Parts: sequence; C-alpha cells; structure tokens
Amino acid sequence: MKKHALLVFLFFAGLIVSAINPHDYFTWILEVFPGIIGFIVLAITYKQFKFTTLTYVMILLHCWVLFIGGHYTYAMVPAFNWVRDVFHQTRNNYDKVGHFMQGFVPAMITRELFIRLDVIRRKNWIPFLTICVCGTISLLYELLEWFVSVTSGSSGDSFLGTQGDIWDTQSDMLFAIIGASCMVFLFARLQDRVIGKMGD
Repeated sequence: MKKHALLVFLFFAGLIVSAINPHDYFTWILEVFPGIIGFIVLAITYKQFKFTTLTYVMILLHCWVLFIGGHYTYAMVPAFNWVRDVFHQTRNNYDKVGHFMQGFVPAMITRELFIRLDVIRRKNWIPFLTICVCGTISLLYELLEWFVSVTSGSSGDSFLGTQGDIWDTQSDMLFAIIGASCMVFLFARLQDRVIGKMGD
C-alpha cells in the first residue's frame, strides 16, 4: 500500500536524521534499538498480519519520539529544557513523553491483536488485560535500563536517564500505565471504527 510505503520512508528519514551527530552513539543505539527491532518484526510479519493504518501511524510517532531521545539523549532535548526553565521544573521531562508513548502505542497494538485475532472471548476483559500487558512491557524495559547501566558503568547513565530522581523508575512505569489507560478509555471507539472499516 502507498500509505504504508510512505510510513516506511518517514521511518527511515527520521532514523537517518537522528543518526547525524547525536550526543553520543552508544546512547543513540540503545535508544533507537527498540524502534529498529519493532520495524524488523513488522516487516517480517507484514504478509501474515497487517495492522490498521492508524496503528502504524502511532507506531511511527513512537519511533520518532525514540529517535529524538536518541539524538539528544532524553535528559537534553532542547524543547524540554525550555519547558523546564519556563515552568521552573527540576529536570528535563522529555523521557515522560517517551514512557507515555511506551504505554499508549503498545496498548493500541495489543488491543488490536486481542480484537482481530479473537484472543479474548469475554470482551469486557480487554481493557484490563491490555493495560496489564503494557505495564509488563514497561517493567521489562526498566529492568533492561538497569541491566545496561550496571554492566556498562557511566556510559550507560544517559540511557538510564534518572537525572538524580530516586523515583524515576516508578514514575516511568506510571506514565506508561497512564498512556495505556488513555488509549484504552479515550481512543477505543476510534480504533473500533477503524478496525470495522477493514472488513468493508
């Protein structure tokens, strides 16, 4: 499909721009790696299962969030330095955008899989289980951040990105849960309509 080809082009355009003189390449690789893995998985499974264009667009937006965070590191994204200074915040909070998307987009993916593959017969369980899946993904990512930081020493600090906040891990998971909840409760009807049109 032409729409999907355009999304692929925009993915690689964002990835290439992100790779031009990033803050440091080690952090860049760590931050964009989930997006690259996701692209590979979607490409391999494309013939077997095509998501709605809505879901693909949201995946692309999530990848762009990763690309920006990888280029600058999450603690140094310029626009959020401005937000920090204007609103007298103690840290650069761009990473919270990333973790919100880490809940929102997987929720869209998970919910679409649940519905279209008829994974759950009792549909009233879909919202709860979708949020549970996204919470688990967030937990696993936080464990990955911890593991990389422990094994790579100071070079992994930018990837961990706590900025001195002792509750950073917990707030990251909270924002992922908030993102997943927003998708499930605010965008479910839109997603249902888009899925319904696939059969037209």
